[in-house]
Amino acid sequence: MHQLNHTWTQSFLLAGFPAPSTLRPLAFLGTLCIYLLTLAGNLFIIVLVQADAGLSRPMYFFISVLSFLELWYVSTTMPTLLHTWLRGRSPIPAAVCFTQLYVFHSLGMTECYLLGVMALDRYLAICRPLHYHALMSRKVQLWLAGATWVAGFSAALAPASLTASLPFCFREVAHYFCDLAPLMRLACVDPGWNARIHGTVIGVATGCNFVFILGLYGGILRAVLKLPSAGSRAKAFSTCSSHVTVVALFFGSAFMVYVGPPESRSKGTDMRIALVYAILTPFLNPIIYTLRNKEVKDAFRRFTQRIRAMLKGP
Repeated sequence: MHQLNHTWTQSFLLAGFPAPSTLRPLAFLGTLCIYLLTLAGNLFIIVLVQADAGLSRPMYFFISVLSFLELWYVSTTMPTLLHTWLRGRSPIPAAVCFTQLYVFHSLGMTECYLLGVMALDRYLAICRPLHYHALMSRKVQLWLAGATWVAGFSAALAPASLTASLPFCFREVAHYFCDLAPLMRLACVDPGWNARIHGTVIGVATGCNFVFILGLYGGILRAVLKLPSAGSRAKAFSTCSSHVTVVALFFGSAFMVYVGPPESRSKGTDMRIALVYAILTPFLNPIIYTLRNKEVKDAFRRFTQRIRAMLKGP
């Protein structure tokens, strides 16, 4: 690890994943393919929801907001990962590093709140069907979506600013992007207090949202089990299965990384788990919501038919 003779550095070094030089080009190409597919898949969801009237329900509006968020979320860390695959240890200016830290956690917290809103939407649709459209009007949808972004970017201020205010004696970040725990390990002082603040802020936000989602799905489960036919129960469960899968992926990996002291995890664990919520989840979201949803499949068929008709001309 590179040590500094002073407590401020103009740049850090991102270590990235250790790998033989012969494998780095292959890893770069594989990562680039995943990145491009992630961008294409989430853009596809956004365009499809906007273009097809059959997907005008609130559920699909929130899915398109999630896809928009994922475009930025994956683009916050993927460029530095690609750069470390090509160049190995990569310098990153301190200002860029702290900006990446703040934006990444802001988007992560926004996704956390958005998943809670999506669970609320499913709860109202299944448990309050007669009042659903009145409760989830277009104005309410826009307000809820905007509130998730404001809450997410506000919640990330304290962890990011506290980390940026630390005096640093080392500059090599044992990660492929600037994250809380790897940066705190470079501090000249004991970052225990900062770690407790980070754990409290992130733990309370994610924990409360997770409990909120569990409570809503408890209500959904009770309502679905009261439905008279197996077909209606299966249809109700199918509208929630995609969201439950995404919630499990996101919250499971986030709790493993951000809840608990950083020193309790072995070196390299943060990087490997980060691949799940920073790359794998944005990559899988379009697949999960497309393959497991008949309405999206039908909308895709209509969309492709219109494209073919336009290409054929009059």
